[in-house]
Amino acid sequence: MSHLDVATEHLLRELAPQVLGALVRRFRDFGASEDAVQEALIDAAAQWPIEGTPENPRSWLIHVATRRMTDHQRSEVSRRRREETVASLVPLELQLGAAVDVAENPAHDDTLVLLFMCCHPSLSTASAIALTLRAVGGLTTAEIAKAFLVPEATMAQRISRAKQSIKTSGVPFEVPDAHEREARRSAVLHVLYLVFNEGYVSSDGPDLQRMDLASEAIRLARGLHRLLPDDGEAAGLLALMILTHARRFARSGPSGELVPLPEQDRSRWEAREIDEGLALLAATLSKGAIGMYQLQATIAALHDEAKTVEATDWPQILALYGLLQHVAGSPMVTLNRAIAVSMVHGAQAGLDELRALDGDARLAGTHRLDAVRAHLLEKAGEIEEAIAHYLRAADRTSSAPERNYLMTQAARLSDARSK
Repeated sequence: MSHLDVATEHLLRELAPQVLGALVRRFRDFGASEDAVQEALIDAAAQWPIEGTPENPRSWLIHVATRRMTDHQRSEVSRRRREETVASLVPLELQLGAAVDVAENPAHDDTLVLLFMCCHPSLSTASAIALTLRAVGGLTTAEIAKAFLVPEATMAQRISRAKQSIKTSGVPFEVPDAHEREARRSAVLHVLYLVFNEGYVSSDGPDLQRMDLASEAIRLARGLHRLLPDDGEAAGLLALMILTHARRFARSGPSGELVPLPEQDRSRWEAREIDEGLALLAATLSKGAIGMYQLQATIAALHDEAKTVEATDWPQILALYGLLQHVAGSPMVTLNRAIAVSMVHGAQAGLDELRALDGDARLAGTHRLDAVRAHLLEKAGEIEEAIAHYLRAADRTSSAPERNYLMTQAARLSDARSK
């Protein structure tokens, strides 16, 4: 969609899961519905720049995708030439009529239902999350593979198997009851977390952030919080997103370059959103056991509440990362904890913390470990090694703004060394 203007591309990305939800609810065929939606999006990308965006773009996409589904169904009828398949044309026409009714009601949004459907417990957690990131989050297979730290081919197979499982399981397309919601809760939260992360720091391409993706994750998290008002982790995840998203305008410079947290103009942070996130977090922390999203939201709150970098409560942040490592340890938690350790106990202590990740296969080929190590090596005065790791990290990232930032850091240290 590179020839589309940014607003239209964002609109199509936002509408895609809604249209897919409408089709799956009516036709009960996830794979065929996804194909039909992709064809409708291709038609929109070709026609809208010439003919203009329709008055009701969602209805337009549903109508075109439904027509593709109908053509597909009729083609199947002709191919099979069987009496029972011919008979299925009657309910097919009824389905078509129902789908058109949905198209005429733009206020209806099936995205949250689609989210729960993709996270059905008949799927493995990893497969459910991968499928939902494709269907609801609009992420590419390559982007999902990077989020899971696995090869793209492995992720493609996982998504394909998940689609087939959905097709053969007869999963109903409806909001699950309370028991089913609890069974799917963990996967749903993880999906929204990963979608937001990809919006907050795009893993590929020329842009540092994909605000449309982050905003869609927040919209869905709000819907989930309304559905599960007493769920502390659903509220914690929403608070984390809001508190993090509040910094978005300060994270990029005039040319789209990355601006790290210590150098950001905090007056550009969205005070209203910070207040909303803090209030939401305060309410959820009083509801019992604390989970991983509430802990991360508390860390985000400590950053947002600090008026300056120097005023940041790093000892408290370090303690929270210790709890987070116990509750939900991961390579990224260890990386972030190493930074907190360096802020409290010095750069060498942070570097010592990183050694635990040297043999972690999940980070092989990624740039994160090298980037953090370069930063800590610079703080420790190990300039030559810092330059080498900045360059190595730059070579491993697919994000142009991150690559430019890392190259700039290496060049800055090289210039300072030569003087």
